[in-house]
Amino acid sequence: MPYLRVDGTRLYWNQRGVGPPLLFVHGLGSSGRDWAAQVDHFADHYRVLRIDLRGHGRSERGDGPYAIAQFARDVAVFLRKQGAVPAHVVGLSMGGMVALELAAGTQVLPRSLVVVNSVADMRLRSWHDVWVYCSRRLTVQLLGMRRVGHLLAQKLFVKPSQEDLRRKFVRRWARNDKRAYLWAMDAIMRWSVADRLGRIGTPTLLVSSDADYTPVAAKKRIVQRMPDAELAVVEDARHALPVERPDTFNTIVDDFLACG
Repeated sequence: MPYLRVDGTRLYWNQRGVGPPLLFVHGLGSSGRDWAAQVDHFADHYRVLRIDLRGHGRSERGDGPYAIAQFARDVAVFLRKQGAVPAHVVGLSMGGMVALELAAGTQVLPRSLVVVNSVADMRLRSWHDVWVYCSRRLTVQLLGMRRVGHLLAQKLFVKPSQEDLRRKFVRRWARNDKRAYLWAMDAIMRWSVADRLGRIGTPTLLVSSDADYTPVAAKKRIVQRMPDAELAVVEDARHALPVERPDTFNTIVDDFLACG
């Protein structure tokens, strides 16, 4: 299996297809496996790359605490070593934060960005924010990853026809390293790119589900602050859009990349 060592930590990656490099970056508690439907679709025309961020999937945990900037550095080193610069970069949730950080804070500028169901600032600003954060952290510590996976699956895949997705999600979620997950969650809550959005000149597509955790209006505000960004909204969809509605999502990304 292919591994890359960055700052002493072995990171798992894989690739398929030939063409312009197209990297997919997963979200918190997930891995490159979640992009299977995208690999099958895009590998006919792109060199599709996936990486498991440190502490996720088949990558090593390494030392904590984590930072979004470290995840972005891992991605930047990976792309350089694979001769995949510049790459189109697609990131979901935390992966979208990594994509924005990559464009704003490293020397490896992406060819384009697709930021899915993500935001530009996750810092705790109110007592409500602190309560939500502490509640989720305590839930993980007390109940464990499998039980948390069950709770999240009910929110992500709400339709009776999505039972198989719920089961698959719980199986994968249960494999998470609890310490790495908490380090990554803490990294998210310390991160912001809000004051650097105006510097990101990379062509960017923000994709938002209408029933995502954060409202469409929040994504509109991000687009307004970026020099070259647009927004696509998918109705009747939730946070795990690329898994829940792969055909719709793939078409949106296809159309965006075709214009780049």
